[in-house]
Formats: sequence, structure tokens, C-alpha cells
Amino acid sequence: MKRNVLLIYMSTRQETAEKTQKILTGWGCYIKTRLGIHDGVLDKCTDTGLVFIELVGETEKHQEMERKLNLIKGVTANLISMELTD
Repeated sequence: MKRNVLLIYMSTRQETAEKTQKILTGWGCYIKTRLGIHDGVLDKCTDTGLVFIELVGETEKHQEMERKLNLIKGVTANLISMELTD
């Protein structure tokens, strides 16, 4: 069995969140699980963030999503494929 996850790091979260969200919405049918993490709340909110996404479907589509996210300045996306044995 193969599992694909996508890690997305935003170094300028407040500037890149809207563009990132637009891409994720467009590829929403391939997203099984999504978790967004950033430090701080309210007036101590940080400008960095990490998004963990568990993907389903075709690996080629996952690679395309990774490529599009990496076109956004301040965003680093890494697709990780894991071969699992039961």
C-alpha cells in the first residue's frame, strides 16, 4: 500500500494563506485529511505556518499540486510517498 502526504510550510503566512487556500480548494477532492499549525493566538500570532495534508488518488495529481504550491513565493511544499507493508 502507498500513502502520500504533502507538507506545506509558509514563511509569510499572512501574505500566502489566500493563494495557498485557493489551490487547496481547487484540489479538494484529493485531500483526505488536513491539519494546519501555527504558533501563537490573537495578538501573538506568528507569520509562519505548517500544513499537513493526507492525499488520495493519483500520484501525478499530487505532484502537480506540489508544483503549483511551490510557485507561491514564501511557500515550500514537499510531497512524501511512503510504501507500506502490512
